[in-house]
Amino acid sequence: MSELTPEQERDNALTELARLRAGMAAGLSVEQSTRIQGTTLEEMTADAEAFAAELGLTGPPAPAPRSGGPRGIEVGNGAGTVAGGAERFRAKHPRREVTPEAQQRRTNPYVENGYTMENR
Repeated sequence: MSELTPEQERDNALTELARLRAGMAAGLSVEQSTRIQGTTLEEMTADAEAFAAELGLTGPPAPAPRSGGPRGIEVGNGAGTVAGGAERFRAKHPRREVTPEAQQRRTNPYVENGYTMENR
């Protein structure tokens, strides 16, 4: 097996890029784009369009759905400002009054129980 020169590697990479561009413009997938024939971009574009017509593709594929799903109603409220987001948070999570008993449970149990260490 012979080694490719840097010029040949560059030409192969440019040809592969041209195939992908022509295929994606015609609505072909990456796998389908590898089957495109031609030596110039125009030839590859014509072959990609003919191949897409054989497959019944009419144009570029639909964009992939974005992660995170659809936006909720509350996303647009507050014009996307920090103050608007803070206000929505306060409306959803109102402050609760803390009773003295609840406050005692939040303190350090060692201090609450009077725990001390003695040196012996």
